[in-house]
Amino acid sequence: MTNVLRGPGRNRADVALRSVATLARTGIVRPYGPRTLARLGLALTRWGTGLAGGYASLAVRDPHGIAIHDERGSLTFDELHRQANALARGFAGLGVGEGDAVAVMARNHRWFVITAVAAGRLGADVLYLNTAFSGPQTAELLGREKPVVVVHDEEFADVVAGAPGDVRRLLAWTDTSGHDTVAALAAGHDGADLEPPGREGHSVILTSGTTGTPKGASRGSGSLSAGAALLSRIPLEARRSVHIAAPLFHTWGWGHLNLAMLLGSTLVLRRRFDPRDFLRTLDKQRCDAAVVIPVMLQRALALPQAELDSYDLSSVRVVAASGSALPGDLATAWMDQYGDTLYNTYGSTECAWATIATPAQMRAHPGTAGAPPIGTVVALYDDAGRASSGRGGRIFVQNGLPFEGYTNGSTKDVIDGRMSTGDVGTIRDGLLFVEGRDDDMIVSGGENVYPQEVEDTLARHPAVLEAAAVGVEDAEFGHRLVAWVALRADVHVSEGELKTHVREHLARYKVPREVRFVDELPRNATGKVLKRHLTPTDD
Repeated sequence: MTNVLRGPGRNRADVALRSVATLARTGIVRPYGPRTLARLGLALTRWGTGLAGGYASLAVRDPHGIAIHDERGSLTFDELHRQANALARGFAGLGVGEGDAVAVMARNHRWFVITAVAAGRLGADVLYLNTAFSGPQTAELLGREKPVVVVHDEEFADVVAGAPGDVRRLLAWTDTSGHDTVAALAAGHDGADLEPPGREGHSVILTSGTTGTPKGASRGSGSLSAGAALLSRIPLEARRSVHIAAPLFHTWGWGHLNLAMLLGSTLVLRRRFDPRDFLRTLDKQRCDAAVVIPVMLQRALALPQAELDSYDLSSVRVVAASGSALPGDLATAWMDQYGDTLYNTYGSTECAWATIATPAQMRAHPGTAGAPPIGTVVALYDDAGRASSGRGGRIFVQNGLPFEGYTNGSTKDVIDGRMSTGDVGTIRDGLLFVEGRDDDMIVSGGENVYPQEVEDTLARHPAVLEAAAVGVEDAEFGHRLVAWVALRADVHVSEGELKTHVREHLARYKVPREVRFVDELPRNATGKVLKRHLTPTDD
């Protein structure tokens, strides 16, 4: 049994050639006139290939094209470019310079993007704050990361109130007028081009914190090869419209923000996810693609069948999902409803994308995480750091979007230049199958049990909307498995029936000793289940 999967590309030169071919196929690489080509080269040379340079080049390539459509209307690439320049001058007046940090706690809208571009124009780093963080958690992070400015939506004013006294706070999205807003700051400055900084700004994306305190994962400005890797398996095309429903502060949303910049796409943004609004937006805006986390598809498919049938999603060619495992038969249920447009990407905040499953692969091999894209290697190792020779092992990844380490100085395990994802899995039929977190496994009665397999089985029961399973200590068995289940509306199923369902599909030692019913599972803003909040207590 193989323990390594390699994406296309025999060496660096081959990867580079394949990447260029992919970019040409999507329409990114195309002929320009000499004057435009010179201005493009100057923009990218001055600003780099990150958001600062990418949107500067789009202002040259397609100044009148629509960059963003949100609840405030549309914004062209030229307007975005000039507003980012003006905001950068405003930030500079507040003391932001090269190597400083600008923190952002905002939902998906234009000022999230403009703030990130403006910080990059100064060579400053952007710290993306999770909108679900608590006040004390946010105060701790801001004290640790020490940004000069915090840009936040008005609704998060109380959350950022504990920021250190020397941190300037500015409002992003607000339904009231005021002077302490990024819009007012930008309006008071010139939108002409700035002199480029001596360094490119970095993006600091916080880990989800599902198993502990969130850590800042620092990344550079990205690379064309990283974008080409995704595009080699997800058929997105240039100058289309993409609805990024996944949070922009998360690796998946941030990655597609950068990818949309590379493609020159129109970003369709909504501040909050609502399943009806999501489907309505795809329909009415005639979006070509959607970027989601799995729970969004789950919530959408929970709507009445007549309502699902009323939305026309025929324009949608790609639904790109990532952020957590696709539970049960969610993939096939979505594709049966809206067509074979779903692409599921597996990765992590630290490793970015590792494998991508196509619609055909998910239909033929339910539960697969897919195969690695261009320039990516996925390998399995045992607990001793040796190449796995058994059924499975710990998953390690090497690709073109390197993680630069946590901002606290720590890093992830690395073996042979490959970084741990923190998960375990198996490889079969040339595809990766993820079994769960490497620290989730429990030993019950001497048998190894990974909760994800049990969760998927429970989720396939017609009465179950979502399920989570965790191991708790047990005096007799060492550990026992406890499942939390949320049921679909207006249906009922007993604990015994669910146990029987699991027993009919899995080994007896994988049957939960206890099933607890809840209205919904606790999740963070990126859709991951917060298992630390699922702690059984004696009744």
